[in-house]
Amino acid sequence: MMAGRLSFRNITALAPMVRVGTLPMRLLALDYGADVVYCEELIDIKMAQCHRVVNEVLETVDFVAPDDRVMFRTCEKEKDRVVFQMGTADPDRALIVARLVENDVAAIDVNMGCPKEYSTKGGMGAALLSDPDKIEAILRKLVTGVSIPVTCKIRILPSLEETIGLVRRIEKTGVTAVAVHGRFKDERPRHPVHCDYIQAVSQAVSIPVYRQVRSLDLVKTNKDIEEFRKATGASSVMLARSAMWNASVFRSRGTLPVEEVMEDYLKYAFRYENHAFNSKYCLCQMLRDKVESPLGKQLQAAQTNAEISEAYGMKEFYQQNQDRLQTKRDSLQSSTQPDRPVMDGDVTTMAVKFERREYPPHITPKMFLLEWSRKEKLEQPQYEVVQRAQDRAFQAIVTLSKKKYRSTLWEKSKKFAEQAAAVVCLRILGIPEGRIGEEDSGLICKRKRDGKTMTNGTTEGEEATIKRRSTENTQETENLESEATVAVAVANGDHHEPDAPPKRP
Repeated sequence: MMAGRLSFRNITALAPMVRVGTLPMRLLALDYGADVVYCEELIDIKMAQCHRVVNEVLETVDFVAPDDRVMFRTCEKEKDRVVFQMGTADPDRALIVARLVENDVAAIDVNMGCPKEYSTKGGMGAALLSDPDKIEAILRKLVTGVSIPVTCKIRILPSLEETIGLVRRIEKTGVTAVAVHGRFKDERPRHPVHCDYIQAVSQAVSIPVYRQVRSLDLVKTNKDIEEFRKATGASSVMLARSAMWNASVFRSRGTLPVEEVMEDYLKYAFRYENHAFNSKYCLCQMLRDKVESPLGKQLQAAQTNAEISEAYGMKEFYQQNQDRLQTKRDSLQSSTQPDRPVMDGDVTTMAVKFERREYPPHITPKMFLLEWSRKEKLEQPQYEVVQRAQDRAFQAIVTLSKKKYRSTLWEKSKKFAEQAAAVVCLRILGIPEGRIGEEDSGLICKRKRDGKTMTNGTTEGEEATIKRRSTENTQETENLESEATVAVAVANGDHHEPDAPPKRP
């Protein structure tokens, strides 16, 4: 074994588990004493479409799909001990994915044991057990194509002789280790583990053979791990359900109360902005029979990480983390983005952030841009907002006179994104934007600057304008009235959606 390469002898590992083996759970297992952690099985077709992104805010490496979903997220803390498990049935595609991630993980593992339909119907998982030629082709391609260890996980075959024969064939491909799930393809966790198969396989080959434990009947505490290792003759042990229910099973000093484990888990989930639904799933597994308790019901009702933090009494921790990430995000954006105009296709961009404190209470850049377009007899500005999936931040494009303007910085709300786009447009055109201390441009009348409004929510000047124009163009009047009302409401902190105008009294 080359120096610095991951060893699979005499280790205890967090087994690959769908929806469980994401970054927070992997880091938690390492903290508690796991030697190696596996990510959940990720399908090669989806991973092959991803691009690698260094996330400077979270200090992670993200593999992002074309739809902006983060398929796999990892960080420096686990780099030397995380195994990337893929589902594949194609040697060439497997190599593409392995090369994509090999500089950010410690080893590559191929899942050849999953009996679930989503895996087997594509010829992956346990379906490969009936095609040893393809198993050999995939593993040889990976072993010769990447610089890190390659392993695989299988289930036992109908006979001991067949199982030993397959493992010996796998050994000849040059893999570093093999994990054996001691059940047949059609058996499930309720069925007993065939320890005799594992023991025989361990004695038949020279590479490490490690056994996946999915039953709490066998391993409930850290002490049980060594006893199971001796009973099976396996070099190493993988923990699945027992670790999913209480990851502190890896602790040599004994398990912790599950309440403490859940809190430790959430610290990582918030720190790395884990998707709320994934966090909910993992927490529900830990709650087990208490999932219908008051805490369990509050957790199930939660839709966001903020609501999860409230359920667990961690609202202050969550907010402090959010503030820290936002400060870092702002700092990185301001230091890396140019403050001069840059063309991005047909869109003029600048690095502009909307700072509400820089404007009087009743004034916004959108109001100035709207009034200027009216003065110049142009069509009113049109805004288009998009949301980034990875952190739910917003960016807007404003179109005026068939020209488009956008800020390169992302904002926390749709309204702020629209205001930032308006600022870019105003600055490019050299038009006042209404900032505090700026000389009065005359674009906004005194009543509007003072925020004096009629009973229907519009200013006196806006009301007169609306009445004058109503006889000329009814549709135009409705649009202008709505825009004016929205502008005043935004200045006063109302955050309703732009496509749903405020109700009039």
